Amino acid sequence: MRTNVRGQMNMENGKTLSQTIADQLAEEIVLRRILPGARLDEQSIATRFGVSRSPVRDALRQLAVTRLVHYMPRRGFSAATIKPSELDELFEAAGEVEALCAKLCALRAVPAERKRIERTHHEARQAAADKDTKAYSRLNDELHKLIYAGAHNNVLQEMALGIRQRLAPFRAQGFFVSDNRIEKSNKEHDELVDALLSQDAEAAARAMYSHAANSAMNVLQHFEHG
Repeated sequence: MRTNVRGQMNMENGKTLSQTIADQLAEEIVLRRILPGARLDEQSIATRFGVSRSPVRDALRQLAVTRLVHYMPRRGFSAATIKPSELDELFEAAGEVEALCAKLCALRAVPAERKRIERTHHEARQAAADKDTKAYSRLNDELHKLIYAGAHNNVLQEMALGIRQRLAPFRAQGFFVSDNRIEKSNKEHDELVDALLSQDAEAAARAMYSHAANSAMNVLQHFEHG
């Protein structure tokens, strides 16, 4: 199926063409629409998306960094096999780092930052009520990044963002569809944001850690039973 992403690029929050293609391919690999070991031919993908080979090559290189794609000299790119054990370790690290971010955010965020967190959560709540998985996925990502910034620790923020980037394909909108995850995620955010706004650092850390654990379980079940 040919998908022309050029016309959609301005609608994707300023993403580059290569990032838009990378996001689409990543979701298909994670959701097993592209099977492990499948060859990712640059020209075929370029034809499908209606673009030149250059942004496709850049997209595949981005995915190689996240280990969703393998590159072999003279053989090109192929979809990687996703190992649940490696995912489990990534989610475990994310839970610990994000919990600390939430704890510090509760203590250090300034009023303007708390207001932005509250507003983003309100928008996410509406997206959940509308069952708009695309909007909810975007707002979920924005909310977490606001919490990292609110911790006011550049090293910790960089760590959290790095791990989140590695896990981004596994937080794609497709994972909010199964097992009413969008509703459960929103309720977990209710508890988290309440703790942040009331400056209850320990409650914020517990809520974030629990939220991360539930997100991990949702994803890992997909790979165990898929």
